[in-house]
Amino acid sequence: MTLPDPSDVMLIVQLGRLLAKLPAPNLAIWGPIIAITAMAAATYLCRISGVALMSIIPLTPHVRRGLAALPGSIVVATVLPLIERLGWAAAIALLAAVGTMILRRSELLALLVGMAAISGLRALGF
Repeated sequence: MTLPDPSDVMLIVQLGRLLAKLPAPNLAIWGPIIAITAMAAATYLCRISGVALMSIIPLTPHVRRGLAALPGSIVVATVLPLIERLGWAAAIALLAAVGTMILRRSELLALLVGMAAISGLRALGF
């Protein structure tokens, strides 16, 4: 084993002194960047773990039916607490929007009908 060159050692010592003089990182600047990066990593890991898990589960008819029902149950789990909190006006507006969607198959029209219904009901005092 050979000894390091003295000029290399001095360079490392000077670099260490320079790094010691640097100010501490400002968390007001780096905090949000670290948080966003951590959330992006968590989101990616959740998605890739779902793909990895579903690659080892056989897609039987029972599993397919469960996966097909999943989007509807997520919508219901999101909307029902809102209706409970916002009252009858929200329930009626939701029914108007769903009815419009069933009859016309237009998401924009259903959105407009639902918004008009809730606005009208709120204006009437509901």
